[in-house]
Amino acid sequence: MSPRRAITLIGIGDDGCASLTSRAVNAVMKAGVLVGGERHLEFFPQFQGEKIVLEGGVASVLDRVAELAEEQNVCVVASGDPLFFGIGSLVIKRMGAEHVEVLPQPSSMQWAFARAGLKWDDAAFVSLHGRSSEGFLTRLKSQAKVAIFTDDKNSPSVLAQRMIEQGETAWEAWVCESLGGPDERVRRFDVAALAACQDIGPLNVLLLVRSDPSWRVPATIPFLHEDQFAKRMPKKGLITKREVRLLSLAAMGIRPDSVVWDIGAGSGSVSIEAALLAPKGLVYAIEVDPEGVEICRDNLLAHAVDNVRVIAGRAPEALTGLEAPDAVFIGGSKGSMEEIIEVVMDRLQPGGRLVVNAITLENVAETYQSLRKRGLVPDVTLLQVSRAEPLAHYLRYESLNPIQIFAVEKPGQTGAVA
Repeated sequence: MSPRRAITLIGIGDDGCASLTSRAVNAVMKAGVLVGGERHLEFFPQFQGEKIVLEGGVASVLDRVAELAEEQNVCVVASGDPLFFGIGSLVIKRMGAEHVEVLPQPSSMQWAFARAGLKWDDAAFVSLHGRSSEGFLTRLKSQAKVAIFTDDKNSPSVLAQRMIEQGETAWEAWVCESLGGPDERVRRFDVAALAACQDIGPLNVLLLVRSDPSWRVPATIPFLHEDQFAKRMPKKGLITKREVRLLSLAAMGIRPDSVVWDIGAGSGSVSIEAALLAPKGLVYAIEVDPEGVEICRDNLLAHAVDNVRVIAGRAPEALTGLEAPDAVFIGGSKGSMEEIIEVVMDRLQPGGRLVVNAITLENVAETYQSLRKRGLVPDVTLLQVSRAEPLAHYLRYESLNPIQIFAVEKPGQTGAVA
């Protein structure tokens, strides 16, 4: 016998009860408790049972719902499809899927694409409602079509202003307001017009579609030449070369949601490519040189990458309070390699990766000894690269400084070491 599904999770649109199915209406009629936001509960003035407003501490409300559901039927009402950026996952996690029946409506995203007349099976979906917009522009880089839940802080006009600041203007935008309700409005903008628009209602979905039909998804691995970054002068040779960057980033094992530390960030080349590989993650670029800090920030702006936080300070002291990393790159230590490695290996997530670039014999020796003190045997690669350079009508090879790349994995629960 299947368990009693005492909780019915009902999706509802801005037209209220008008579009509810008979099954959803019957569920409300049989319920002793109705739960939802104030706006949703106002659609049911005739309901005679207990009403609970979903606000503030959702966990405490769900605890109360679980208690009430032991003796009577409960309906939880939420916008559109409750399992699409909604409260549905929290309800099911707290109550158990076997006790919850879900009756969804079309989500506001689905309505938005329908009203704009756009196919939506190739779109990416982002929610900035009640969330930080950090990384929004980085995520745009690999998408041709994006649908966004906004809020007062991250309104369509504010997002458009950020896009203009970083050169992301080759988009068409649709702002879809109060979908399904009597005040529904759908408008089309270019990015400049959207940034200037001041009369957008709070209940909206923003659709962005690239205006250039020839646009293609960028390469998965950035592999940017160092000439594409501003650099400190006359320290041009100190930037991490792209061949070294490629191997170092691969050794770091970066995932789309990784937290990365780039210690001794310099111009920020490693930070930027790490950020592109982790569009849903976050990169901390730690740099002590004031000129380097400003150049790093300039490069972030030039490459329209917004999931990198520049930390001005000297490691290891500057690492205090940063989110625990999944991957760490050390490109410069200012003579504190052993101390930095100690802090990094303590803070690194189990299974996380540390990669060190060492040029001098002193740094090579200190890195190796520091890792061995912790019982870790690193993978070490000696990289010697020569590039073809013009010489009159010919090409000749010009060698770059050899570099040693140390890579080590922090043991997980199994104690395995890479």
